[in-house]
Amino acid sequence: MSDIYANARSTSGTSIRRRDVNPTSGMCPICIKECTVLCEVGKSAFRGREVLYPEPEQFGDSTASSNKDYGLDWSDFQIMTDVVGAKGIAADPDLATFPNVDVTTKLGGIPMLVPAYITGLGSTDVARRYWDSCAIGAAISGTIIMPGENVCGMDPETKFDGMGKVSHSDELTRRIESFRSFWDGKHGDVGVQTNVEDQRFGVDVYALSKLEVNIIERKWGQGAKAIGGEVRISDLDKAIMLQRRGYIVNPDPEDPAVQRAFKAGAFRTFERHSRVGMPEQRSFVEDIEWLRSQGAKKVFLKTGAYRPAATAFTLRVASEAKIDQITFDGAGGGTGMSPVPMMNECSVPTVYLFAQVMHGIELMRSNGMYVPDISFAGGFVNETQIYKCIAMSNYGNNPAVKAIAMARAPLTAGMKAQYFAELAEEGRLPLSFAEKYGSDPEQFFVAYSELEEKYGKDVKKIPSGAIGVYTYFNRIKVGLQQLMAGERKFRLDLIDRSDLAALTKHASEVTGIPTVAEIDMDCFDEILLG
Repeated sequence: MSDIYANARSTSGTSIRRRDVNPTSGMCPICIKECTVLCEVGKSAFRGREVLYPEPEQFGDSTASSNKDYGLDWSDFQIMTDVVGAKGIAADPDLATFPNVDVTTKLGGIPMLVPAYITGLGSTDVARRYWDSCAIGAAISGTIIMPGENVCGMDPETKFDGMGKVSHSDELTRRIESFRSFWDGKHGDVGVQTNVEDQRFGVDVYALSKLEVNIIERKWGQGAKAIGGEVRISDLDKAIMLQRRGYIVNPDPEDPAVQRAFKAGAFRTFERHSRVGMPEQRSFVEDIEWLRSQGAKKVFLKTGAYRPAATAFTLRVASEAKIDQITFDGAGGGTGMSPVPMMNECSVPTVYLFAQVMHGIELMRSNGMYVPDISFAGGFVNETQIYKCIAMSNYGNNPAVKAIAMARAPLTAGMKAQYFAELAEEGRLPLSFAEKYGSDPEQFFVAYSELEEKYGKDVKKIPSGAIGVYTYFNRIKVGLQQLMAGERKFRLDLIDRSDLAALTKHASEVTGIPTVAEIDMDCFDEILLG
């Protein structure tokens, strides 16, 4: 596979002068002096380490992902629709209609109205700026949202006690209360994700005791990277504060030479890095027991797309600790500033990771081990991908995957909705959009009247971004209902591996799903000839 993007990527804001690049290096076949185009090599000559990350200038209002073709994704499988009978509902044409399909699920015992939820919105600016959109959108959609790592540590107003533990955080409080302002108390929930820094600060105890959260999610890493969370800091005083709190900040904000360079405009942002966990079987089990003793009603684990041996280790210790749910995050995405080379070149791509996890789960079941609920993350954006992942996880004992975890997609829905609402208020909507969908949010949000019927005057309190997130999740719900009705399966727990066929031999070999040429051929002749 040629690496034609090695020297020019939209994520790093680089391009090339010629189209016919060297397939190995991605460089122009002839590189000349009199060229003002910034390729990866050229931009690196000026900006160095900044080019490792998605465009720094867009930090706070962007999300990023890889653009590498991993050779296998969910499009390599086809859903096999049916025409005979119905499961989960009476085989009656007046009843077996797609609006009657039940797509509700439970993740770690928590009821959800749609099998998708929002995870890992931590201390990045984009998560902070669009939190209300995502949190309230999740609440009115009846699903879970998980504030991510470092929220308290990044909050300048966080108060610490004499032991260095968090005693109050305005930002984490805001995030919890934002979700609960529209939560029905039954569907979905809001928890708190914790990494090494958060545990050192006692964020878990604070969240459980002061904010009365029900869910704590431990974080070992994520699919886009395995080096800890990163954000950019544009304020010198804040960079110094974070370094003194114990974070890794580059370059050193307390170095006089660095301060002079920053004030002179040689660079505009510092990098803040957090440390990675070093999980051990015994200590992890003890930690989960301790969390429950502190009042955690549900304990989740978020882990990345590490090598297969690490996945086996994760499943084993999660089983021993009897945690409620594990999120496996496939390679390729990020909400903040995951290094571009890591997003492209590191970790196990989602479908390959899925196959490894399913192998492990079947092995666990056959040996009588406890199996936590599973959710998957890693580039999911629509109902077909969600259907395929959940169905492929059902070997006949109900789907192991109960829901799909998302970050970039709902963030994009919230950002886009908020931006267009702002454009409408300023009278600057694109003419083609306004002519097609209207110039008022009450017109162009197709779900507005539905929310107005449910919430009455309080609909005005729902941010435009949250309406966008709700409408996006509603599209996923209806899309799933249509796919499942086409398969004649009217409950989410009924979809299974028999619903799918692989389009390539490679997809079949990795997952064990038969190809389109093979599926049902063992019974085809018998059915035909009676």
